[in-house]
Parts: sequence; structure tokens; C-alpha cells
Amino acid sequence: MTGGARAKQRRAITAKELAQRLGSSERTARRLVAEPREDFLERAQVRRTQVVELREQGMKYREIADKLGISTGTVGRILHDARKGQGA
Repeated sequence: MTGGARAKQRRAITAKELAQRLGSSERTARRLVAEPREDFLERAQVRRTQVVELREQGMKYREIADKLGISTGTVGRILHDARKGQGA
């Protein structure tokens, strides 16, 4: 699919609000502003690598979460998946 968003910033409004402003469906609004899948996967891989490396350096879940701006639950999920060999 082509025509997806290329902006590197997170959106400030919901798809529903955008659809209302554009006079379109929520699905169309989501498609227009969606991050390209390749970009998302690359960004996710960088984050996974950072989490694993910080944990190997001895940082606690809370420290990693604070440093990367994510939740401790996300840190736990990333580390769990890394131990299981997933998400790599």
C-alpha cells in the first residue's frame, strides 16, 4: 500500500477526531497517518536492542523504563520475548 504517512512524530489527535475534521472514515484517517511498517519494525528493533543491552549492564526494569520513556511492563515483555528468542 502506498500513500502512508512519512512524518516521524507521533500524532496529537485520535483517528476519530481526524476523521471528523477530514469528513472521512476512521479507517481512512488511520491509513493516512499510519507509520510505514518497515519504519515501525526498525524502531521496535532498536528499542528491543536498547532494552536488552541496558538490562545486561545491570539496570533495573524501572531504570530502563525511565531512560527509554516506556512502561516497566513493556520492558518486561521485551525481555521475556528476548529470552524466548522472539522478536529478534
